[in-house]
Amino acid sequence: MKQTKALDTAPQQRRATRHQMLRRYLPHVHEDLAATYSRDLHKWLFIAPIIGVTTGLVITAIAVIILGRLWPAVLGYYLHHHWAIVPGLVAAFAITGLIMQYFTPDPDEHSTEEVIRSYHEHEGNIDMRPFFPKLLAAITTVGFGGSAALEGPSIYGGAAIGSWLWTKLRRFKLDERDRRIMLICGAAAGMSAVFRAPLTGIVFALEMPYKDDLAHEALMPSLIASVISYVTMASFLGGQPLFNFASAASFTHRDLFWCALLGLIVGLIAMVFVITFRRVRVYFVRLAMPHWCKLALGGLLTGLCGVGFLWIFGGTLVPIGPNYEAVGAILNQHHSSLELISFSGFKLAATVATLGVGGVSAMFVPLFLTGGAIGTAFAQSVVHSRAVELYAAVGMASFISAGYKTPLAAVVFVAEATGGHAFIIPALIGAAVAYAVSGDASASGDQRLHENRKGEAA
Repeated sequence: MKQTKALDTAPQQRRATRHQMLRRYLPHVHEDLAATYSRDLHKWLFIAPIIGVTTGLVITAIAVIILGRLWPAVLGYYLHHHWAIVPGLVAAFAITGLIMQYFTPDPDEHSTEEVIRSYHEHEGNIDMRPFFPKLLAAITTVGFGGSAALEGPSIYGGAAIGSWLWTKLRRFKLDERDRRIMLICGAAAGMSAVFRAPLTGIVFALEMPYKDDLAHEALMPSLIASVISYVTMASFLGGQPLFNFASAASFTHRDLFWCALLGLIVGLIAMVFVITFRRVRVYFVRLAMPHWCKLALGGLLTGLCGVGFLWIFGGTLVPIGPNYEAVGAILNQHHSSLELISFSGFKLAATVATLGVGGVSAMFVPLFLTGGAIGTAFAQSVVHSRAVELYAAVGMASFISAGYKTPLAAVVFVAEATGGHAFIIPALIGAAVAYAVSGDASASGDQRLHENRKGEAA
C-alpha cells in the first residue's frame, strides 16, 4: 500500500515542481519580451502602409498633372515663343501669391520648411486646412516655369498626410511622439514616390531635420512607407530610374583625387549660394509688400533668367521649370563648358528668384542639376576625361550634400535616380568634402544641429 501511495504522489510532485519553475521563470520571460517589444513596432506594419499608399496616390496625381500634362505644353510654348516666358511666369507667380495670401494662414510657411518646423516645434502637427491650396500653389509655381521641382509638394504632401492620419488612427495606441514619426514617415514616402527612389526617401527624411544627426525613431516606419509609396507610384508610371544614364564601369585613383577637388569647388559654390539664398529669403519675408506682389516680382526675375540664357545660347536647354529633361540634355548632348557654367549661374539665380521670394516648392532638383552641369564642365575642361557621367554624378551628390546637409541621401539619390551605382565611392568622397567645406550653411533655416540640442536655433 505504501509503495502504491508513493507511486501516486510522484506525478503530483513533478507537476508541483514544474509549476514552481514556471512561476519562477515566467516573470523573467515576460520582462524580456516586454523589453524586446517596448516600442510596439508591430503597429507600424499596419499604419506605415496606409501612409505609403495614400501618399503614393497623391504624389502620382501631382506628377501626372505637372510632368505629364502641364510642363511639357508650357515648355514647348516657351521654346517657340521666348517673349511669353516673362509674362507667363509673372502671371503664374502672381496667382501663386494670391492663393497663398488669401487661402493659407501664413503664406511664408510651406514645403520642406514647414515640415522641419513642425517636427521640431509642433510635435509633428501640420494644419490641414490649407493643404489643397498649398498643393495648388506648388502646381502654379512649378508647372509654369518656376525654378523648382516636385520634391517640395511631395515632401510636404506626404508629411501632412502622415500628420493627419495620426488623428484618424489614434485608437492604435498612438501617443504624441508617434505623430512626429508619422510626419517623417510621410515625408519619406513622398520623396520616395516622386523620385522613384525608396532608399533616397528614407535617408533624406531621416537626415532632413538635422544638420549632423538622424531622426532615428522613424527608421522602420519610413522604410515600410517608402517602399509602399514607391510601389504605388511605379504601378502607374513605371519604376525605371528617373534620370537614367550610362555609368562608367570603373574609376581610377586619379579620378578619386579629381572628385575630391570637385567636391571642394562645389562645396564652396554651394556655401555662397545658400548664404545668399537665406539672406534673400529673410529680406522678402520681412518686406512690407502684399505677398502676391512679391511673387510677381519673383516671376519677373525668374523669367528674365530664362530669356537671358536663351538669348545668349539658344537651343532647348533652359534654366527654368522642373528641368527633368535638362539632365538628359546635359549628359547626352554636347555643350561647351562656358554654356554649362553659365547654365549653372542662371539656374541658381532663377532658383533664388523663385524660392527666395516665396515660391512654393523646394530646391533639391535645382541643386542636383547645377552640380551635374558643373561636374560635366569640370570633366571637359579640367580633367579632360571622357567619363563625364562620373563627374556629373559627383557634382550632383556634392551640391545636394552641401546645400541640404544630407550627404548620405545625396549619394543614395545619385545611385538610385540615375542608375549610376558604380559612382557611389567617388560620389561619397565628393559629397563628404563638399559637406565639410560648406560648414553649417544650409538651404533650410529650421534644421537643428543634432538631437540633444533641440533648443538651439539653426
